[in-house]
Order: sequence, then C-alpha cells, then structure tokens
Amino acid sequence: MKLIVGLGNPGARYDGTRHNVGFATVDELARRWSLDLCKEKFHAWFGDGLICDQRVVLLKPTTFMNRSGDAVLAAGRFYRLELSDLLVILDDFALPLGQLRVRMKGSGGGQNGLQNVIDRVGSTDFARLRLGIGETGGLAVSHVLSPFTPSERVESDAMVCRAADAVECWLKEGTATAMNRYNVRSEQAD
Repeated sequence: MKLIVGLGNPGARYDGTRHNVGFATVDELARRWSLDLCKEKFHAWFGDGLICDQRVVLLKPTTFMNRSGDAVLAAGRFYRLELSDLLVILDDFALPLGQLRVRMKGSGGGQNGLQNVIDRVGSTDFARLRLGIGETGGLAVSHVLSPFTPSERVESDAMVCRAADAVECWLKEGTATAMNRYNVRSEQAD
C-alpha cells in the first residue's frame, strides 16, 4: 500500500490558493480513479482504492499546513507503512509556476508543512513532489495564501494534471523514473 499526501489548508477560504496545489493534485487523482475522499480519520480527509493497480490511500490533512505531519504519522502508523511507501505533494515558491520537481528524499527546503512531516516521521527519506507556484516578489505568506491570477490559472491547472501524471508514474515505475520524466521545465514537458 502507498500513502499519497497532498499538503494544503482546509476550508473554502483556501480553495484555489497557491498553498493548496497539493490538495488539488490529490483531488485530481481521486477524480481520475473514482475515489471518494469524504472519510475523516487521521486528522485528515482520505480515501482508498486502486490507482495504476496499486492499493493507495489518498490523504488531505485537516490540521492546516504547518501541522501536516500529524496526519501523515497517524495514517502511516495505522497502515504500518514504510517511508518508501510515502509520497508528499506540496507547493514550492522557489520553483517557477508550472515546474515540477520529484525527489527521493531531502530537506524541508523552507516549506513548513514538509518540515513538519519530516519532524513527525523522524526522517527525510521519503519521496516528495514539489509544484512550482512562482516566486513571491514580496511576503511569502501573502503569496502562498493568494489565489492564482486568471492568466496563471490555466498554467496552474495544467501543472496539477501533470503532477497527477507524475504520481501515476511514481506508482508504476518508481521515483527515479518519475524524476527523469517530470523534473523538466513546463515548456519542455509539452
């Protein structure tokens, strides 16, 4: 079984914001594979089923971004998963809008939700998929909590679809293949 976690903030106030592209990617996977995310447990909304012939749990923490690790730890313990079974999907303002970056492991890189996951699970040895939301140009908090502009929305929606493709690749072919295929600028991916 694999645990796929999209990071974001719960509530209508945060729908469509840059910080919630992890949630949006999990929602896209749920839509593609007809999985219901209405169950509540582990401090999260979740659903389980098959994606690419793999048993998966899709998870959207309800603890707000900076405490996402609580949900990841609870679900991981419940399902007795190894860190190699975990993929965390998150926003990254250090990447240009539309760019994806898959990694096998690494630091939190200044992203508080990812850092909390690292702190709670006690390791950096799990896969992560970063989605570029563009540089801040000012205060990081106001940037990540802002919605995409109408002109950015087309590219952000396409990025979420490519991110779901990258998750499917990760499930079928592993992290190294997903890195090789999706760690390119969005213009190169087309």
